[in-house]
Amino acid sequence: MTLDEATNLIKICAKQMDARYGKTVFDEWAIISLAENKARVVAYRGPRNDDFLTNFVKDLGALRAELLDVNYGAGDFAFARHGTGTGHEAFIVLGTGFYLICNNTRESMDAIAKEPRWLEAQIPFAELGDRVRMNPLVISSDTQFLKK
Repeated sequence: MTLDEATNLIKICAKQMDARYGKTVFDEWAIISLAENKARVVAYRGPRNDDFLTNFVKDLGALRAELLDVNYGAGDFAFARHGTGTGHEAFIVLGTGFYLICNNTRESMDAIAKEPRWLEAQIPFAELGDRVRMNPLVISSDTQFLKK
């Protein structure tokens, strides 16, 4: 899939999750590239546009080891149950070297998961993973990344 297709699917997923949950699940969504051992923001939606990449490594917290796990493939995802504040709560592998990072900057994943509607809200997230698995994100080498 293209970057535009991925971005549109993510927007749809976010709206569906929020509708099923009854409020915003993740207020921060970022597509990042970890190619060449450099973190680059490819697309971002959230409240801390200027600080996201600056704090990226610190904010990975519990997800760091899983994000770098080579056994994850396109469409696979993980949650950090105890992420708080700006610590990232979830990711989906979008394609080789590309990840969707999801975060709620106000609530922990543990608090989000305690709400009974969380089970229903996970369905669009899992469906997004399935769509990515069938058609991973591929970005041409001449694509300009957002610079921070």
